[in-house]
Amino acid sequence: MLDWFLPRHKGKPGLGRRLLRFLGRSWLASPLRRTVQLLSLLLFIWLFLFVCWPYTAERARIWPGWVPVNVDSATGRATVAAEQSSGDAPALGTLVFPVEKTADGEQSLGSFRVAELRENELILEPDGSLDQNELDRLAMSIGPWLLRETEPGSWPSHYADDLAAKEFLPAESFLAIDPLMSLSTAIASRTWIWSLSCAAVLIAVCLFIPRGFCGYLCPLGTLIDFSDRLVARRIHWFRLPADGWWINLKYYLLLATLLSAAMGVVAGGFVAAMPIVTRGLVFLVTPLQTAAERGWHQVPPMTPGQWLSVGLFAGVFIVSLLGPRFWCRCLCPTGAILSLATLLRFSHRTVADTCISCGQCIDACSFNAVTSDFTTRTTDCTFCQVCGGVCPAGSIQFRARWKQGEPATADNRPNNGKAIRRRGFLASALGLLAGAVGGLASAAAISGSTASRNEAGGKPSVRPPGSVPEEQFLRICVRCGECLQACPNDVLQPSSFEQGPEGLWTPRVAADWSGCEPSCNNCGQVCPTGAIRAIPLEEKRVARMGLAVVNKETCLPYAGEGDCQLCVDECKSAGYRAIEFVRVGTELDAEGRPLADSGFLAPVVLADLCVGCGLCQARCHGMNVVEKKLLGSSAIVVEAGDGKEDRLMRGSYISLREAEKQQPQHATPEGGYLPDFLK
Repeated sequence: MLDWFLPRHKGKPGLGRRLLRFLGRSWLASPLRRTVQLLSLLLFIWLFLFVCWPYTAERARIWPGWVPVNVDSATGRATVAAEQSSGDAPALGTLVFPVEKTADGEQSLGSFRVAELRENELILEPDGSLDQNELDRLAMSIGPWLLRETEPGSWPSHYADDLAAKEFLPAESFLAIDPLMSLSTAIASRTWIWSLSCAAVLIAVCLFIPRGFCGYLCPLGTLIDFSDRLVARRIHWFRLPADGWWINLKYYLLLATLLSAAMGVVAGGFVAAMPIVTRGLVFLVTPLQTAAERGWHQVPPMTPGQWLSVGLFAGVFIVSLLGPRFWCRCLCPTGAILSLATLLRFSHRTVADTCISCGQCIDACSFNAVTSDFTTRTTDCTFCQVCGGVCPAGSIQFRARWKQGEPATADNRPNNGKAIRRRGFLASALGLLAGAVGGLASAAAISGSTASRNEAGGKPSVRPPGSVPEEQFLRICVRCGECLQACPNDVLQPSSFEQGPEGLWTPRVAADWSGCEPSCNNCGQVCPTGAIRAIPLEEKRVARMGLAVVNKETCLPYAGEGDCQLCVDECKSAGYRAIEFVRVGTELDAEGRPLADSGFLAPVVLADLCVGCGLCQARCHGMNVVEKKLLGSSAIVVEAGDGKEDRLMRGSYISLREAEKQQPQHATPEGGYLPDFLK
């Protein structure tokens, strides 16, 4: 077996070694590290493209057209036959809910299991005992029946159930372990972020494998490796020397990020490794995935803000023209945090006195962690062990720091073992000063632009259900785009520049495009920081994102332009029943009494029932604006703001609704009701 990997006895390499050599020098030198890198990248892609992808969910099925042939009045065991032979029937053992349509609506007949399949017939066994009234109702039913997969009247939950079934590993796992993302968010929001504990575990691991995240796990680093091998290593015109002031840029960028966070502006999502790669895939890969599976007409148009993000993502790879893994070595502030953590490392790289000074380790190290005298820049070493794999003398080892008897050449002195010169000290001081000034200035500029927008009466965005209050939301959201990937029908879309730089790439509800699915709570489940709370589906269904407002000047019934009940039907179908028809424009007789049959029916929004899902707006826009071209814009629009949305840091939305019911109700101008404290 080993002969497959190792050289044969006659000196000819085995097939495995020839394969590794074909893949690249680093594969041959450190196959374990490269294998872990590849598996980590595949896991990240699987979490992104499959676990977060909502369209693997299937709606609960309905099998219509079944007629009861025989019902046992004692046990409830029923034999039903298909009215038409379609071949579509529930599988053996499936739980079904027979429903019979009556003049009063649908009547449920209980729950049953498919006990036996016959040609065009099913044998249904009651799933539990039936009382006499249920048995009598079942025996008297003549059909036809609808066989439902879910209980009649129950809320759909297929999107939420599908995500929960796929998440053996949380979809946001890679985002949660990015230490810069968690740290900057916690500082900006002045609160505990749950992903801090995940980042702490990663840093603890990196004490044993210094910068192990960069060398083994980071999918962005692996993609940069692929880019370097395919493109950057072939172009040498722009290469910078291995050493220079630029190698410390990541520390200056880290300082700027943390100072911005201290002023309440979260910049970690703009520069941290995992938000960058996740957002890049959302804006580049997700449209292709949507087009391939659902058609180009389902892809929302790109905004200037998205193109800016794509440009920044591309820049991560373009800077590799300056040197291998230039982003990772010189610019990545996430890597800077892990570099600082290496000062407390428990293990390090050593070089024995058998070193022949061939220089192969220097050439092989893509992180420039090997100095000219073959010692180690400890803050740059990722323990990838490629240098040890290419060493012909076997002089390089990776061992515990406290291990005794190490050779003198393995002291791992930083800065090549030389004292810091005056020029280097001044350059570092100026770099730190520039980082501090840049961080403070950018935070002040962003905060100032946001304040100006608020003073100018900027219209607030409708945020996802379960979002924390807006001020905290902007400080906690890292603009990773994970919620956008998990959202069915692209209800959530990234903000562009309409919210100013502080709102850039944050998720907003685009109700003209689609409405929020009642069966979905995916956005909160995949949020890595809690900007969107991971609330249960029952809580999400009563959490108000906004309030639907009817424009009486353009609404067809109000304007007298024709009959329309799209919004009413859509809201009823979703289960909210927050829009109903009332008679308006009623004429009065001489005594002030309403005349019969005068006026007309028009939709009104019941504020105490509306959650701002946007389904009504999407329906009106899709039919009356896009398809029929009767309107220039939707006549019903979801609005956010004071009194129109629920933005809780903690607590139950169900409890909030219950508390509202105890308050005196007051009619709204549109015929709905608001509690006292929302008047």
